[in-house]
Amino acid sequence: MAMDILEKYFNIKADQSIRIGRQIRHVSNGLLYTIVSVTHVEQEVLIELYEMSEHMAKNSDKKVARFVSGKEGKYLITHENEDYVLLQNQFHTTNRLRKTGRQLAKFHNRGKNLQAPIKTLNRAGEWKDFWAARLDQMEKVWGGLSQEPPREEFDKMFIESFPYYMGLCENAIQYVTDTELDEKPQHFDYGTICHERFHEDLWKNEQEIRNPFDWVLDHPSRDISEWVRDRYFKGSRILRPDMMSFLNDYQSVSPISPFAWRLIYARLLFPLHYFVCVEEYYNTHSQSVKKHLEETLDRYLRDTKDYEQFLRSFYTMVGVKKKLPAVEWL
Repeated sequence: MAMDILEKYFNIKADQSIRIGRQIRHVSNGLLYTIVSVTHVEQEVLIELYEMSEHMAKNSDKKVARFVSGKEGKYLITHENEDYVLLQNQFHTTNRLRKTGRQLAKFHNRGKNLQAPIKTLNRAGEWKDFWAARLDQMEKVWGGLSQEPPREEFDKMFIESFPYYMGLCENAIQYVTDTELDEKPQHFDYGTICHERFHEDLWKNEQEIRNPFDWVLDHPSRDISEWVRDRYFKGSRILRPDMMSFLNDYQSVSPISPFAWRLIYARLLFPLHYFVCVEEYYNTHSQSVKKHLEETLDRYLRDTKDYEQFLRSFYTMVGVKKKLPAVEWL
């Protein structure tokens, strides 16, 4: 079917198909093509992703995937009642020595110059509302489950642990509020193109493809904090040197402002790992996935004291010189 779409709508004949990461990509005339199903993606989102992709490509990001127009000049095509877009990439050789921190800072700097209005994918200034809505939704689930004896071990762990994580979430929301009142944003704090969930491996595929479908518009602290969170929960024994290396590399391009440090801390306070685990458990029907998530939640609960210690020492660990407020109960 993929070959049919390429030929019928884009007049592209693929020489071969290869798997890079989770995606099947097609090679033609030395270029990589990826067909993306977008049947359930809002048109406003597609337009904004196109604008962000074009902006990054025109600002010298050679690894960004660009949208390709079809034979009729349209970017969105419909095949057998399903909607698709086509993304194009140049071939690049992976540089294992490339420093993720520096690359991310340069990526953010390019994204700050975006002129196109981004509304649907704009997350800047929205964290408190997003977190509060997520908390309310989970509290309703917790309230329902609390009315009856737990049927599964996961239910028991969730019922007992939720009040603690609700407190963490409320602390994170308050920390953002205090930051907005106390700190004055600087040039660093302009909104930019970020990722839904940035992590070390996102740019580590064979072609280092930068996929616009990973993107949102937000404060650069989003990507920095999610890199740190991912690194922490991978259980690296060299977390501190890894983190210092990443942050120093980032700051060699863009020094992080006090406002941003506080947003990084607020995001690490917000227990995203817990929310994702619980939400995925109650949304899946797979018993094997449920078992895996039960083990994950058990690990998170055993790790709470260590994570509190990590949060308590975070500013000292990363060498923030300005005295910034900590959360007193930690």
